[in-house]
Amino acid sequence: MGQREEAAGVIDKVAGPLIVATGMRDVQMHDVVRVSEKKLIGEVIELRGDRASIQVYEDTAGVGPGEPVYVTGEPLTAELAPGLIGGIYDGIERPLETIRAVAGDRIPRGIDVPKLDRSRRWRFVPCVREGDTVQAGDVLGTVEETPAVTQKILTPPGVSGVVRWALDGEATITEPVARIADASGRETEVAMLQKWPVRVKRPYAGKRMPTEPMVTGQRVIDTLFPIAKGGVAAVPGPFGSGKTVVQHQIAKWSDADIIVYIGCGERGNEMTDVLKEFPALTDPRTGLSLMERTVLIANTSDMPVAAREASIYTGITIAEYFRDMGYQVAIIADSTSRWAEALREMSGRLEEMPGEEGYPAYLSTRLAEFYERAGWVRCLGSEERYGAVTAIGAVSPPGGDTSEPVSQATLRIVKVFWGLSSDLAYRRHFPAIDWLRSYSLYDGTIHAYFNRHVNPAWSAQVAEVKAILQEESELNEIVRLVGFDALSEKDRLTLECARSIREDFLQQDSFREVDRYTSVNKQAEMLSAILAWYHGGLRALERGAPYRALATSAALGLISAMKYRPEEEWPQHAAALRKTMEEEFAAMAQGGDGN
Repeated sequence: MGQREEAAGVIDKVAGPLIVATGMRDVQMHDVVRVSEKKLIGEVIELRGDRASIQVYEDTAGVGPGEPVYVTGEPLTAELAPGLIGGIYDGIERPLETIRAVAGDRIPRGIDVPKLDRSRRWRFVPCVREGDTVQAGDVLGTVEETPAVTQKILTPPGVSGVVRWALDGEATITEPVARIADASGRETEVAMLQKWPVRVKRPYAGKRMPTEPMVTGQRVIDTLFPIAKGGVAAVPGPFGSGKTVVQHQIAKWSDADIIVYIGCGERGNEMTDVLKEFPALTDPRTGLSLMERTVLIANTSDMPVAAREASIYTGITIAEYFRDMGYQVAIIADSTSRWAEALREMSGRLEEMPGEEGYPAYLSTRLAEFYERAGWVRCLGSEERYGAVTAIGAVSPPGGDTSEPVSQATLRIVKVFWGLSSDLAYRRHFPAIDWLRSYSLYDGTIHAYFNRHVNPAWSAQVAEVKAILQEESELNEIVRLVGFDALSEKDRLTLECARSIREDFLQQDSFREVDRYTSVNKQAEMLSAILAWYHGGLRALERGAPYRALATSAALGLISAMKYRPEEEWPQHAAALRKTMEEEFAAMAQGGDGN
């Protein structure tokens, strides 16, 4: 990790990932230490006199009392520089691909490799000249990290003054690219590499309310329960309900500039799916591999439990780093329940007073600290520049019981709740987001945005769709009691419309390229077509047309085929659908059956 190391303490007690050491009077909270001669990485989480409780991020098997503890004098930090994009890291930002090249398929305990490549040279294009005055957050130059991402090298927080020199050429991330003199004439050399304590939020000039949608291409999300750029969302659901599927879809298709995906305590096969799929997927925004704008943090369930906590903070710090450049970043944590389990285990070993179900009393505070680092901000710097971090966390309540502490603490913080249904998942309805339980507190702002930019009737149509789905739920109760035949023809038409909304609009097939992503314009047109058929059907019933004619209309078949029509074929399909509906409803108005 590159820190200085001095022997300071002696191990007094070992309790799994918790180690208590004496002789630690000079260390600070959250300092990184190296435990035993194996040099295991740990972090100080409690101080009492000269005794320090250390959370160790590696397996402590074989470590015993009497062994030394080495102090580094630095907190747990993330390294931020060109080379991040496309990388695969563990919870404390160790590069897994580099470790594999050095040590093979297993991570040796205590291995010390640079988090980012110190030898690679990057082409630095200066944006300032000698004599320019800069302040914290100003862009000194740019580096094309991938064809999809250009990193802006910023003046570090706390640095300002006059540029004495700026590089125009190649350099490694540790070599200086600029020198800045402050008012007293003292010069500061600035390199591309920045280090930032992961538990400290990066500064910004101001924060504003999120107003723009983060388009995911998932119709149930974008239409019914949208999330704003800079917003926070939770995806709770029982095992097998599709939390990971939803998060993968958002990571693949959302219109965020950068994706930071954290596999926090999830099973190894799920991270394997990510590692296999993302490099093979073509990004619809750039036409390049999705990994060209993605950072992966893989901290699976068989890795040391304590590292789960660090992975969340490492991920959000990387997200803030790209936000400060003016990018829209989506951070996806799968799952915060596993992170909370790590908090519970460490709290128990520290013998703290437990809260509900054994979780620490500060669980809500820790969750809030994570989600509050999301937001739409004005970045530091003299030039007006905005960036956003959108945080989406999966929650895995046992048995799908969202009354448990992690779910309840999360729901008090987030503004979007995508409640997953195991019943929908078992019926192969994906995304399995339950439209009767879910909600979005951004819908007023986002619907107003879509009214202006997509369809003036957007908010009215969405409200009608929700009302139809709610009415379907009530009608289904009647059907269970007295049967379908007891319903009026209008109620039967409402059920048919609700079925079309569910199957033809809300349900998507991630295995079919044409249906895995839908633009908002096509979403608006699909919704308009379904509601146009419904309204036409209501008028036809008023004129005496039988429900049977509506249920067997050719227009319904064209509506079912909508989602499988590519965007370029949509105008012709929409024209054929409109013509068919006009002809059928005209025939019904003249007393025919529409067939």
